[in-house]
Amino acid sequence: MVKMKLLNTIMCAFFLGGLIDLYAQTPVLNVEGGRIEGVVDEEGVTVYKGIPYAAPPVGELRWKHPQPVQPWQGVRKCDRFGAASLQSKATKGTFYWKEFYQNGSPEMSEDCLYLNVWTPAAGKKESKLPVMVWIHGGAFQNGFGHEIEFDGDAYAQKGVVLVTLNYRLGMCGFLAHPFLNAENEGKGSGNYGIFDQLAALKWVKQNIEAFGGNPDNVTVFGQSAGAGSVQALISSPLAKGYIQRAIIQSGGGLGGIISTKSLQDAEEAGKAMWEASGYTTLEQMRACPTDKFQEVMMTYMKTLKTFNGLPYSPCVDGQLLEASVHDVALQNNELDIPYMIGYTSEDIAPPVMKKAAVDWSLLLEKQGRQPAYVYCFSRDLPGEDMPAAQGGFGDMKGAFHSSELWYMFGTLDKCWRPMEKVDYELSERMVSYWTNFAKTGSPNGEGLPVWKPCTKADNHIQDLNVKSVSYTHLRAHETLSDL
Repeated sequence: MVKMKLLNTIMCAFFLGGLIDLYAQTPVLNVEGGRIEGVVDEEGVTVYKGIPYAAPPVGELRWKHPQPVQPWQGVRKCDRFGAASLQSKATKGTFYWKEFYQNGSPEMSEDCLYLNVWTPAAGKKESKLPVMVWIHGGAFQNGFGHEIEFDGDAYAQKGVVLVTLNYRLGMCGFLAHPFLNAENEGKGSGNYGIFDQLAALKWVKQNIEAFGGNPDNVTVFGQSAGAGSVQALISSPLAKGYIQRAIIQSGGGLGGIISTKSLQDAEEAGKAMWEASGYTTLEQMRACPTDKFQEVMMTYMKTLKTFNGLPYSPCVDGQLLEASVHDVALQNNELDIPYMIGYTSEDIAPPVMKKAAVDWSLLLEKQGRQPAYVYCFSRDLPGEDMPAAQGGFGDMKGAFHSSELWYMFGTLDKCWRPMEKVDYELSERMVSYWTNFAKTGSPNGEGLPVWKPCTKADNHIQDLNVKSVSYTHLRAHETLSDL
């Protein structure tokens, strides 16, 4: 009997100890709004999914700047991602559906202001790990922060706290209109999606320490429209103090593919868009069901005789942006921080991308700032590609627009393509470059090919391809032919 009681005691202690260890991995954290609990994923990284960083922008808050988080009671279980912003679903059989969205479309809603955190140090405020905040692309009309390629395990395993977020897109995030300007007391309109991103950065500043992150070492990075978003943020006086480093991928630079509209042009387009569908008052616009937004935009697009660029994009609203991002750069008014910028070799207009990146880095140098680290991702991805539809920007093949995402997030194992050993080596190298930059302001580190900044004396562009093998990564029995 004594032995049996002793055995039961030992088993209970072992069981309870296991529970204690489990819950120690998912501590309850205090953040703005209340308490949250995360989950441990298959790689042993603690993830907090679907954390609200602002109030739901619905009803009277439609087309208004993000408002403070609404408090909740008890412990909020953050075990599922928040809804993506309203957008069109990926069309089955298209190139990008095949590349990234075969698992289907996410939940979508106007109520979309949620972010996600991957961390190796939850609850350890003393860790002070570098923080990286990812802004997804999608032409300011599509995308979400928890796409399959954006998993944060690789970053957490290298000692970085990764934050991804959803922000308002399309009609919800970038509509400029005279009615909205008047409602805002003449302080401009549009840019709601960028204000969302800024609200997320403010949330990071106030809360990330609880996740083991350093609120004074934040790298913001994004690709395509996400790169345009980063360029807008670093050009805004409102972002000062919230960003310490920035990475701009396939967008931005000096005279790149994403421009900033004037407030007048943006508001005239917004007014014409709604009037084309018979909406002539703000009350009518706010009462419009969200499932009509796409119809309103398409009705307007049919009235245009020529393509006028992206239907939604940042504008010079006089509040977030006091001038175009191009003029802000020329006036030496961007945030004075370290930068990385690059493009892919079969990108959208790669010669334009290259020139924009190099010219911007040389301008930084001329202004007495630290020149940028510039890259070109040129890996021809393995696997059979699909030609783009007629009217697209060329066959989607080789190192196409967005192809680097699988690599710099370290998510090749989630990709449908038959990745090879050299692809994993390239991915490891790129994740190291990206996380080193977040830690020190330089991508360089032990065992990596040296990456020099792009200067007037040396217009260096780091080639990111499987051919650039790091010899120090080879084990003694390996040769280049083995790779």
